[in-house]
Amino acid sequence: MYDRPAPLQDKDWPGAVADMRSGFAGSLNVYRAMANHPALLRAWSDLRDHIVNRNRLGHELSEVAILRIGLGHGARYEWVQHVVRGHERGLSLERIQSLKGPLSQMAPQDALVAEAVDSLLRQSKLDAGLQERLSAAVGIDGMIDLMATVGFYSTLAFILNSFEVPLEDEMLARFYRLADSDSDLGMPNIHSP
Repeated sequence: MYDRPAPLQDKDWPGAVADMRSGFAGSLNVYRAMANHPALLRAWSDLRDHIVNRNRLGHELSEVAILRIGLGHGARYEWVQHVVRGHERGLSLERIQSLKGPLSQMAPQDALVAEAVDSLLRQSKLDAGLQERLSAAVGIDGMIDLMATVGFYSTLAFILNSFEVPLEDEMLARFYRLADSDSDLGMPNIHSP
């Protein structure tokens, strides 16, 4: 019988990435699952640092993009993690809720980012008009960073959904505290925006 790869416990952590366990890789179940492939986890580190910490979208628009990506892939783990992180990075609960709906219900810059995410998920490209509007709003670097963010978090969604990676208890508790103040924070039961 096939055993689906699971997040690795400390006792099973691979020696090849032992130095990564005390950092980002050991703190989230998604990376503990990726640790089943130590070479990939090692290679992932630099791209993760750029996407998470140094991209040109800034923290708020990055979270807008990630929430829309999680929604598009039906990735509950990604949605819950980034509802919490997005709120910590300045997104109001109302703004987070708006990302679940049609573009017409979002603030203009959020709608532009969500439209780009939807286009990349749907057809793997941005048409010329969308490129022009997006580059005017966030620059060429920001537009390319958005493309990389969609690819990065799509890969994580594939791992999360395929391996049914569980959320960390602490993250669930933080999410439920936010959800108690707003009952509409849960991810809709859909797989594409």
